[in-house]
Amino acid sequence: MGVVVPLEEGKKKSASVKPLVDLTKADMERVNQLILSKAGSDVQMIPEVANHLISSGGKRLRPMLTLAAASMFGYKGDSHVKLATSVEFMHTATLLHDDVVDESDLRRGKSTARTIWGNQASVLVGDFLLGQAFRMMVDVGSLDALDVLSTAASVIAEGEVLQLSVAKNMETTEDDYLSVIRAKTAALFAAAAEVGPIIAQADKAGRNALKSYGMNLGLAFQLVDDALDYGGTAADLGKNVGDDFREGKITLPVILSYRRGTAEERLFWRSAIEAGESSEENLQHALDLIRKYDALNDTIGRAIHYGTIARDALAPLPASPYKAALLEVIDFSIQRVN
Repeated sequence: MGVVVPLEEGKKKSASVKPLVDLTKADMERVNQLILSKAGSDVQMIPEVANHLISSGGKRLRPMLTLAAASMFGYKGDSHVKLATSVEFMHTATLLHDDVVDESDLRRGKSTARTIWGNQASVLVGDFLLGQAFRMMVDVGSLDALDVLSTAASVIAEGEVLQLSVAKNMETTEDDYLSVIRAKTAALFAAAAEVGPIIAQADKAGRNALKSYGMNLGLAFQLVDDALDYGGTAADLGKNVGDDFREGKITLPVILSYRRGTAEERLFWRSAIEAGESSEENLQHALDLIRKYDALNDTIGRAIHYGTIARDALAPLPASPYKAALLEVIDFSIQRVN
C-alpha cells in the first residue's frame, strides 16, 4: 500500500541527508572513532553487544544534528564531537532497552541483540552506554549541555513508562500518543540540536530555535515511521511491515481508524490490539480499515504540520550551508514515505 505525500508545487528534487552528511563528514569520522573507543571494555560481551547495534547501518542523524548545530554558530573546538557521541550512545541505549520491552526480533534488518545475547545483556549494555554518555558530557564541562541531555534521558524514560501505561489500550487518544512520541523520540532530537548552540555560546534565541527545530523534526520523523509500518516496506523500515500491529502498539494510524470506525470495526481493533489476535489475516483487515479511513495520509499530514513548525523555527537564523542542510532533513524525513 503506497502513501501519497502532497509536496510543494513545482518541487522536483528529492530531499536527501547528503548535504548534512557531507558537511559533517570529517567530524563524524571523529565521532565514529570515539564510539568505538568508548564502547570498548575488558568485559568481552559489552563491545560485542554494543557494536552489533552500532554497526548495523543507522544514519546517525541525531549526532549529525549536534555537529551541524554547533558549526552553524561558528563553534571551533572539540566538545561537539563528545556531545554528538553522547547523543548516539543515548539513542543506542534506548534502542537496546526498547527491543527488550517490545520483545522485538529485528532491528534495521538484523536480529536484535536480545535475540542473540538475551534480555539481561541488552539492558545492562544499554546501561553501560548511558554511563559512558554521561562521562563524556562531564568531560565537556558544560553544565547547560549536561542539564539538557540529562533532562532528555529522564524524559525518554518517562515516555517509555507512559507507552507501557497506554499499551494495547484502544481508548488511547491522539493527545496521549503525541505525549508518548514527544518524550520517546522528539526529546532526544531536541536535545541533540540544542546542545550545539549551547557549546557555541549562542544566545537564547539561537538555543530556542534549534530546540524547537529538533523537537518538531522528531515528531515528524516518528509520525512517518508509524505510517511506514502500515504503508512501507521492510527495506524502508529495517524491520517487518506490520510489526507495530503484531506487538499491539497504539500508533496514530490505528487511533484514527478506531475513532472513525463503526461499532463492529472498533470491536475488531479491540480483539486485534487488546486481545493480541494479530494474525496475517487480521493485519490485512487492519490495512483495509486504515486505507478506508485515510489514516495514513492524515498521519503524514500531521508530520508535514510539525515539519513546517521545524522549518519556521530556523527561519530567523542567517542563511548558511548548515541551515540549508537542516531544512532539507525535514523534507527527507517526510519524503521517506514516497
